[in-house]
Amino acid sequence: MFPPVSKEVIEAGYEDFAKRWNPIMDVYDSEGVKFALEVHPSEIAYDYYTTVKTLSAIDNRKAFGLNWDPSHMHWQDIDPVNFILDFADRIYHVDCKDTFVRKQDGRVGRLGSHLGWDDPRRGWSFVSTGRGQIDWESSFRALNTIGYNGPISVEWEDAGMDRVHGAEEALGFVRSLLWKTPESSFDSVFKQEK
Repeated sequence: MFPPVSKEVIEAGYEDFAKRWNPIMDVYDSEGVKFALEVHPSEIAYDYYTTVKTLSAIDNRKAFGLNWDPSHMHWQDIDPVNFILDFADRIYHVDCKDTFVRKQDGRVGRLGSHLGWDDPRRGWSFVSTGRGQIDWESSFRALNTIGYNGPISVEWEDAGMDRVHGAEEALGFVRSLLWKTPESSFDSVFKQEK
């Protein structure tokens, strides 16, 4: 942020957020609705610490949760798996979209350089799920660990691939990650009497 704003301005922003959203959360509470904010640049929660700050601003109300979409985390160097584990009780929706960050060549950075989504000179791009650098297997194992059983969607934004082909392929890839978890520990067979 430049020119930088004062801490007071940032605090006032979170206070304003709480003032506006707490009445909405009151209605959600009364109706049994949960809201899932996508942690995303330009949102009040766009990385790890702004997510902590956002939840704190509204007293960690249960009606306010998160849409876990690792594509925005990856290009910001935020670990999507640790995000799942640290915000386990707030993951209300899973949005599968992938990202590919190119090896930096000293010409472009992470902000995109006003280059089109399909321009190979970009520092990063969204790609079809399973074609980027998100560690999906570790992510889905983490989702299993926290007991996530909510909705999973495929958000498709790949400027270099046909939508129909990409959607079908991405759906198949995500389904391959939805394996059955074991009912007992793998070493429990050694504890059984013969």
